[in-house]
Amino acid sequence: MNYGYCRVSSAEQILDRQIVSIKAAIGDGRIFTDKQSGKDFERDGYKAMKKKLKAGDVLFIHSLDRFGRNYDEIIQEWSDITKKIGADIVVLDMPLLDTRTSGENGLVGRFISDLVLQILSFVAETERENIRKRQAEGIAIAKAKGIKFGRPERLIPENFEEFVKKVKDKEITGIQAAHLIGMPVSTFYYKASNYDYYTRRDRT
Repeated sequence: MNYGYCRVSSAEQILDRQIVSIKAAIGDGRIFTDKQSGKDFERDGYKAMKKKLKAGDVLFIHSLDRFGRNYDEIIQEWSDITKKIGADIVVLDMPLLDTRTSGENGLVGRFISDLVLQILSFVAETERENIRKRQAEGIAIAKAKGIKFGRPERLIPENFEEFVKKVKDKEITGIQAAHLIGMPVSTFYYKASNYDYYTRRDRT
């Protein structure tokens, strides 16, 4: 039995292009679809398709990124389907990823496909490491130039000291003071507890 699997990342995206290419490959076979992120394999359409697969079946996918985006999980799923279940996988836009290739019991095709997957996984992981390294280097350079990260610090209003004194003298509550000067209540209490009257500076 031939099966097809198509995936797009969101409900707004269209599956038509994938479906057309897969229908041409599988004939009367059944197609399963998902409109969901490829970060993992917890997808209803994929899980339903995998339950249907049995030894001798062939699963057609338009491209590897439509199967998933996490190469470690792709390799695990690939192994489950080709080795545990005994079905074949064909990735239409990458002919080397076709486990049906001739050889005794398809061993040549599966060996080549497994090798290609390992190489792709290595390349993807190397790129992830390079991205993390470039990000770390960029942050270090930016910090050296005095660039600050995170949310900007809230400035203390000019009349902040006046309202802190009123709260300390119990003329108004901290909640009232915070509302009157337009500060979040938690920020007002935090700043008030760290305010230095002698230097008139925020010690935070």
